[in-house]
Amino acid sequence: MASSGLELLWVSAPQLLTGIGRTLGISLLAIVFSSAGGLAYGVLRNLGIRWLDAVLLVYLEAFRAIPVLVWLYLFFFGLPIFFGWSISGFGCAVLVLSLWGISEAGEVVRGALLSIPRGQREAGLAIGLGLPALYGRVLLPQALRRMTPPMINVFTRLIKTSSLAVLIGVVDVIKIGQQIIERTYESVLIYGFLFVFFFLVCYPLSAASRVLERRWSHS
Repeated sequence: MASSGLELLWVSAPQLLTGIGRTLGISLLAIVFSSAGGLAYGVLRNLGIRWLDAVLLVYLEAFRAIPVLVWLYLFFFGLPIFFGWSISGFGCAVLVLSLWGISEAGEVVRGALLSIPRGQREAGLAIGLGLPALYGRVLLPQALRRMTPPMINVFTRLIKTSSLAVLIGVVDVIKIGQQIIERTYESVLIYGFLFVFFFLVCYPLSAASRVLERRWSHS
């Protein structure tokens, strides 16, 4: 049984690697866009502009209240129907995960900025720093330590949530696994492989987050 299982994994390796590439591609792109967008979101919410705060709060609550799966269906099926915009499953997954990730990462950035003593901001403004210099040279570098561990947790959640892409037709590692199971009926072996894959990808990130949090909390 063990040798036949290893043989099946070896034979299926090209398919599995293709699926792994798509899963990691969706995850990495979503992480990049979420990081950049979350940084902008956090800074904008920290400016204290009321109407902008209201808009961003609506955006945040929309992605907190409505499940990611519903957003996936809404974009994948709704955009072609209502606007005539065709979008691939891969592109839809990246878009939705990025928008969701921006709301999560943005709150992390906002919280980190709020934790910096107000005197830092006032001192920067007093010496004539503009907002770009104030955030780029004073506030964000100090907030980096505070935001890194929870930001890594957001990245881990993005990777795990990328598995929902299979439900809009993306042939990722989950879909490849299902196809192999349908052909071979080796569900325990394939799901075991998927378990190990996601564990090996996500656990190091979670461990790094905990290590950084402990180390920086004592420094």
